Amino acid sequence: MDYSKELSPEIREKMKKNLVYVGIFAVVMFFAGLTSAYYVNMGGGFWLSYPLPNGFYLSTLFIGLSSLFYIMAVRSVKQAKKAGLKINMILTLLSGLLFVSFQFIGYQQLIQRGIYNPSIFWKYPEILVNDGRYGDTITATIHNTPIRVDGNQFSIANRPMTDEEFKDFQSYLKNYALPEQVIFSRQNAPLKAVASKKYKLYINNEELLVKENKFYSNDSTIMSHTDEIRLCKVAMNVVLGRGQFMIKGQYGKDFNVILKGKTLDYKNGNFWINGRILSESAQLNARETSDNASAFLYIITFAHLLHVICALIYLFVMVKNSLTGVYNEHNHLSLRLGALFWHFLGILWVYLFLFFNFIH
Repeated sequence: MDYSKELSPEIREKMKKNLVYVGIFAVVMFFAGLTSAYYVNMGGGFWLSYPLPNGFYLSTLFIGLSSLFYIMAVRSVKQAKKAGLKINMILTLLSGLLFVSFQFIGYQQLIQRGIYNPSIFWKYPEILVNDGRYGDTITATIHNTPIRVDGNQFSIANRPMTDEEFKDFQSYLKNYALPEQVIFSRQNAPLKAVASKKYKLYINNEELLVKENKFYSNDSTIMSHTDEIRLCKVAMNVVLGRGQFMIKGQYGKDFNVILKGKTLDYKNGNFWINGRILSESAQLNARETSDNASAFLYIITFAHLLHVICALIYLFVMVKNSLTGVYNEHNHLSLRLGALFWHFLGILWVYLFLFFNFIH
């Protein structure tokens, strides 16, 4: 027997509100744990710092607008203004959908900057490039002048490469930027070499010779398959715009690395702090450190996005009820309870947005 029908409307409303509050409390504890873990991990080692993508700023605007429209919708239903209720609920839904859209645009902007979701690799990407790092074993020259890299800045004769020069260099190396699985499958088929009057490639400071569309490490020895794999990985990194960091851009301008709360300098392929170079063990530790900052950014923001998507499903139902006349000035409890949770998700996103802006 259902005894809930015997309860007064005030008690039923209070019970339903308490259920919403319990759900809100559970979500608060979940994200408090994630942000606390972020803060603790940040203080333990090397930490990549960079500004949030523009997509996240725009999504913040739209989730704020959606809460504003929702407030106006609740006010309209209390005043028996059915047209205002319908318009504002539709605008609430559209703003919520735009929030989700710009969240994904923000993720795409992160990927374009070389900041990948760790689930793509099934592991956390490193801060520094380790596998296929230009300059370790493979280098190049342009018109017999060495091409060097420091951070992500490629240079010629002690001057930075222009955008046109770097794009041309990328275009040349694109001939060898083959996916790893393709290279492994070509074990018995030598890599096709492209002769160039402008560029020369070197491995361990020895020039790679091009004969009959094949690379030779000397006059008679074809380049080994292992070295072909190295070359393809280096070429792939350069084509993706990577030098010594996985993230694209200029160190100190587009991103920084923090160690225990202090921003590090980076020059000559090494980290420095307060004018002193870090020890060899610290440099090695930096090369082995995963980009936990980006991993946390994806995990926390995507967890919030999933909550918003679930709330949007319920919001669809409330919009339908608003358009079909289910809600009126005497029956709008579910609309108000939905608004309570929706406003909470908006406030939670603003907290996360500020957290990442001032901590990340």
